[in-house]
Amino acid sequence: MKKTRFIAIMTIIALCFSSFVGCGKAGEEKYVIGFSGPLTGGAAMYGVAVKNSAQMAVDEINENGGLNGIKFELIATDDQHDATKVSTNYASMLEKGMQVSLGTVTTAPGLEFKKLAKEDNVFFLTPSASGDDIPEFDNGYQMCFADGNQGGVAANYVNDNYKGQTIGIFYKKDDAYSRGIYDQFKANLDASITTVDTLFTDGAASDFGTQISELKACKFIFMPIYCTEASLFMTQAKDIMAADTIYYGCDGFDGIEGVEGFKIDEIPQEITMLSHFNSKATDGLAKDYVDKYTSAYKNEPLNQFGASAYDCVYAIFNAMKAAIDAGKEIPVDISASDLCEILKEQFEGGFTYTGATGENIKWDADGYVQKGAVKYVIKEATK
Repeated sequence: MKKTRFIAIMTIIALCFSSFVGCGKAGEEKYVIGFSGPLTGGAAMYGVAVKNSAQMAVDEINENGGLNGIKFELIATDDQHDATKVSTNYASMLEKGMQVSLGTVTTAPGLEFKKLAKEDNVFFLTPSASGDDIPEFDNGYQMCFADGNQGGVAANYVNDNYKGQTIGIFYKKDDAYSRGIYDQFKANLDASITTVDTLFTDGAASDFGTQISELKACKFIFMPIYCTEASLFMTQAKDIMAADTIYYGCDGFDGIEGVEGFKIDEIPQEITMLSHFNSKATDGLAKDYVDKYTSAYKNEPLNQFGASAYDCVYAIFNAMKAAIDAGKEIPVDISASDLCEILKEQFEGGFTYTGATGENIKWDADGYVQKGAVKYVIKEATK
């Protein structure tokens, strides 16, 4: 009786073990993508948009059969925009099988994530961690414009639209983000364009009367600063600057309409920003993304962070598909390091992607993205 019971128990254990390591979760094995981002806290509007959009892309890919029949799984962890939480999140994702990553949503946590990912040779393509040092190592790439690189992209836009004209610049001299963009902008600006340069420093960001006076004759003002100071400038300048003046910022303008106390509808001037995504697109893949996102998530935040995450998932998927088409094998249990080598070969070898945030997107050897900038109108001029 005891022998029979022992055999029965051992048979059950053997069957369970076989199911786990053999057919592995019985046909449910998936490629695993992970990321860390602020899903709660003050920056949650960005992290939630990334999570929603990445999940939407994963769901679409899976509904269409996955990659050669193998589906994908997204693991999202909450870092609350706190770099000290990244190590725990990273370890948790690895334990759950992470093979490739979207890195982090914001830059400070991303600087910690990149070191951990380098140690394990995990490939990551971040949607929105825009720090210049994020793609420091050869396993890291950005779908967003790097902070410093935004200046060059902004200059290209100005060169195409304001050649031979005078424009204004308003930047924060002692801020690395603002000064980095300013330097790149000036270095890439067409020689025919004249600039009126004004600045401020930390602690002197309450009264911009002098700068407004210097800039009031300019009909286009480049403002590579964050939205709090920008909203203050616009409020103080609304009755001084010409109504047809255009304020043009970078990704620091994202969310300016939500700055506490800022009455954006009272600003007569046009407020625009450099972006790789137009949430008001009327056609193309950007509109397709917006329509699908708003249908799926209704009142959830919609921003360029989410659109970029959606493209990140599809770019990774397409790069894996291209590698397989070229003869590479990517088994479902491939290690993160082996998959990293395959993806690096694709991204270093001229892989291109077209999606919601741009056409024919490609990457430099240093991990920076190359794509066109969109002049995104946050608020039109008052007519």
